[in-house]
Amino acid sequence: MTQWGLIGASTIAHEWVIDAIRTVGGEIVSVMSTSAERGTGYARDHGVAKSVTDVDELVNDPDVQAVYVSTTNELHRDQVLAAARAGKHILCEKPLALSLDNAHAMVKAARDAGVVMATNHHLRGAATHRAMRDAIAAGTIGKPLAARVFHAVYLPPHLQGWRLDRPDAGGGVILDITVHDTDTLRFVLGDDPVEAIAVGQYGGMAKAGLEDAAMGALRFKSGLIAQFHDGFTTKYATTGFEVHGSEGSLIGRNCMTQQPVGTVTLRNVDGETELSISHRNLYQNTLIAFEDAIAGRGQPLCSGEDGIWSLATGLAVMQAAANGSAVRIEPGL
Repeated sequence: MTQWGLIGASTIAHEWVIDAIRTVGGEIVSVMSTSAERGTGYARDHGVAKSVTDVDELVNDPDVQAVYVSTTNELHRDQVLAAARAGKHILCEKPLALSLDNAHAMVKAARDAGVVMATNHHLRGAATHRAMRDAIAAGTIGKPLAARVFHAVYLPPHLQGWRLDRPDAGGGVILDITVHDTDTLRFVLGDDPVEAIAVGQYGGMAKAGLEDAAMGALRFKSGLIAQFHDGFTTKYATTGFEVHGSEGSLIGRNCMTQQPVGTVTLRNVDGETELSISHRNLYQNTLIAFEDAIAGRGQPLCSGEDGIWSLATGLAVMQAAANGSAVRIEPGL
């Protein structure tokens, strides 16, 4: 049983990750918040024994074996470096950082310390995406040629805050949602993006020059092209993920979500067939793989290096949207 410390008294931990940790057998022993009042209340509400206000106090607690970092993005680097120095395993929210140099430093620190580091791209845990990945690997649709991601949603009021008004924290739709699209595409296709084009939109929700929607396209090493539509502003849209190949298409619906839901339909010369999907909590799948990695049984579902790839792509999309020209994606790995 891994004993966890929470760096950040966050909404995502409250809604998803705390339950996932406990469901797979982990124990949460401490939570860190820079607000003593918030941390104390959060610990009480979630049955956590300790609440601290200092990262070093949490990571140097001998009862803590692993940390989940879910603070705002500009804080991730220093907190991950502190955890690595203390020899703690690390699950960090996306994006890992706001610059590639910082993300590389985080991954290197974990590697040098000999601890497991993972990025919390939860969509790798979706049964829909895993079924699509397996079908593509089996050659079911032939050579993948194109993909489409529909990930425009409505950002609910309780999440609006810094995502809409803090560029210094990595706000805006691209570093919040487009990075998820990138990681999902890489995971399902087994391919890496090399070039991005994009346009941003200011639909009235975001402030301080942050995009609250974006559309664009990615070119992959194989030659595959993928389009995406991401947004905080679309109250009635549904999500989806399609991959079109030389011998068939996979149509995923209602699958770019935290919920264990959605369907995948195979369309080919034989007509339409719905793939068999066995849904399970996405975060549990992430935590199971993380626990296995700690025990020396394989790798995390989404590694630190994977987090560098999604950050590099998100930064390229931001640059492309700002400049109106294609941008090479160079993760430096």
